[in-house]
Amino acid sequence: MGDPKKPRKKYFIPSHLWEKSRLEVEVELIKKYGLRNKRELWRFEAYLRKYRRVARELLGKIDLPGREGEKARAQGKSVLNKLYRMGVVEENATLDDVLGLTVEAFLERRLQTLVYRLGLANTIKQARQFIVHGHIAVDGRRMNSPGYIVTRDKESTITFYQNSPIKDMELQKVKVEE
Repeated sequence: MGDPKKPRKKYFIPSHLWEKSRLEVEVELIKKYGLRNKRELWRFEAYLRKYRRVARELLGKIDLPGREGEKARAQGKSVLNKLYRMGVVEENATLDDVLGLTVEAFLERRLQTLVYRLGLANTIKQARQFIVHGHIAVDGRRMNSPGYIVTRDKESTITFYQNSPIKDMELQKVKVEE
């Protein structure tokens, strides 16, 4: 069963660690999204793998007659609703759209990426630093995890933390520009 104090790994190591084409793609993604290491990338690849597997299973069961088909359709709707709330798919998406997802869709929903995209930080690395040092808040609560998945409804509430000295510096910068 395992030690309850030791959490289970949330990622899978690739079977061929030194495959050149995969390494090049990983390095580009790490640079683009400011990831600390490949484990962060592998964790989001595991999320993607999980949802694609669920979508394949549901697509196989959705056309079955009777109760099994109804259950599969209901589960498919709940999976699509969850992915929509997460911000990974659009509102009228289908299970086929889930099969077409890439890892970038999940990486775009990370707090670090959204802080950079909203202009609260000048670079993706600076966004990570702001988050780790406790300068960023989501819905008024301080966040210190750059890999936090921000849902659609919380995306508009990303700001500087109320007691952060960075917030005061940003206000002074805005006054100088005016």
